[in-house]
Amino acid sequence: MIRIACIFACILSATALPAPGQDASLDVPKSVVAGTAFSIPAAGSGKATLYIAGPDGVLKRDVQLGQPIAIAASDLDDAGHYIAVLASDSSSQTAQFDVIAANQPASISFLARPSRLPVDLQNGITGAVYVFDSYGNLITSPVPVNFELSVASAPAQTRTVVTNLGAAWTGMNSATKEGNAKFMAQAGNVSATRVIEQVPGEPCGLKMSAQKVGDKLNLVTEPLRDCGGNAVSDGTIVTFTETWDGGQTTVDVPLKRDIAQAEVPAHMGARLSVATGVVMGNEIRWEGKE
Repeated sequence: MIRIACIFACILSATALPAPGQDASLDVPKSVVAGTAFSIPAAGSGKATLYIAGPDGVLKRDVQLGQPIAIAASDLDDAGHYIAVLASDSSSQTAQFDVIAANQPASISFLARPSRLPVDLQNGITGAVYVFDSYGNLITSPVPVNFELSVASAPAQTRTVVTNLGAAWTGMNSATKEGNAKFMAQAGNVSATRVIEQVPGEPCGLKMSAQKVGDKLNLVTEPLRDCGGNAVSDGTIVTFTETWDGGQTTVDVPLKRDIAQAEVPAHMGARLSVATGVVMGNEIRWEGKE
């Protein structure tokens, strides 16, 4: 509004016109859809100059009074508030009007987060959409947006959200099985798709066994799964701990092909435990028997 007011003041100053309150009203529609042609009646005779000031600058045109002034579809395609002034040597006419976005979506901006997350999280995936017309104006009138999250292992999740001032938002649950999900948003005939990587969750039911090999104990976990049965990602750190009178041995190893294994000294009466993150596994007391 400050920019428009400044432009309007400059127009009045340059044309030495009276203040807007003393001018006659110019017959202009109260609102015009962006990219729509229309005409402005211009009563009187002689030459005049039409100024239309808006968010993107000023349109200036020399016109002949007594003939309708044609405004082409390409002249006003930026949504916003406009001021029109028709100035001649003896008089001026003014009007204010709005250019509004077209209702037909032509493009959308789709933000989906996160790009990677664990399985089985309620509303763990979020999607936000902004809807634009063919001129890049944000469509502020209500527009239905269809969201769909699909994975191979489960039925697709769908939501329909109506935009509020050009934006629509929704939350989706991650699937119970790992794998990539396609997250799509559609407004009218326009759509966009993002890929969400769903990875196994926290380990569930961690269990190990111990076997004596020479003067060592070989500790091996069972295949590690999350609570949904998905194999936990290789590289997950598993910690083996051996505690005996006067000492302790700790070994951190990465999960490889679903299992983790390590060797520790075979101390009689030692307590052996296993953990990964905050998940504790079973405990074994070694009494020297295989």
